[in-house]
Amino acid sequence: MPIEITTLIENTQGEHTGLITEHGLSFLIETGKSSTLFDTGRSNAFLKNAKLLGKRLDGVEHVVLSHGHYDHSGGFQSFVQSRADRAFTLHTGQGFFAEKYARFNASYQYLGNDFDQEYIKEQGITHHTITGKTEIVPGVWALTHFKRNHAEETIHPRFVLRGQAGWVEDRFDDEVLLVVETGKGLVMLVGCSHPGILNMLDSVQQAFNKPVYALLGGTHLVEADRPRVARSIQAFQEKGIEVLGINHCSGAEAIKLATEHSSIHFHNSTGSCLIL
Repeated sequence: MPIEITTLIENTQGEHTGLITEHGLSFLIETGKSSTLFDTGRSNAFLKNAKLLGKRLDGVEHVVLSHGHYDHSGGFQSFVQSRADRAFTLHTGQGFFAEKYARFNASYQYLGNDFDQEYIKEQGITHHTITGKTEIVPGVWALTHFKRNHAEETIHPRFVLRGQAGWVEDRFDDEVLLVVETGKGLVMLVGCSHPGILNMLDSVQQAFNKPVYALLGGTHLVEADRPRVARSIQAFQEKGIEVLGINHCSGAEAIKLATEHSSIHFHNSTGSCLIL
């Protein structure tokens, strides 16, 4: 059976102009034996897109949310409401439910989830906290707690957490990625890569000791300067990645540079599907 990875929603529109786009991200991973949802965009739009794409979500067994930002978890309640049953498991990283904000001078803007742990309990949803390398279903793995070896991959200081002791920097320790094992190599799916895309890529290669065939998702190079973007794209090639489908928070500069290396890059827009 082929493995299909469909971008249910993303910032940009592709060939299918009837699909909704938004600042958000959602992937559907179908292995033939299982169906996993990775992120849920910022609204219920990914559900509408799934229907237009002929993708059934009533068989999704696992939902993995990459981190606790609204543009990745905002559609989760809509997904729950779309399911008459609760026959799925929610997977998140440690600290996912922390209050996440962005600081702009003297003001703060809430960027976190629109549901909490109490909602999960009330809805009778099975919840699992990912603490390391975890096999979600055969051949589909979640990974978190990334080694931060690339000093240039810093997190913007505007991202902060609100706690009882006050404001602290958000290191995005809750961030989770997915790895899908295929006959061609590993497919790595990332939400926003706040801990650093090269840090995360190194962690995958160390954890699996296998080549990464494809990299899909948000690399958060939108705030990087051009030299760092260029180094990152070069690193993807040097590490042997053969398919590059970056999007969402990767930024126009990174996508433009990646597109110039057309032998490996495709425009991973809303509705794109990688079939292996």
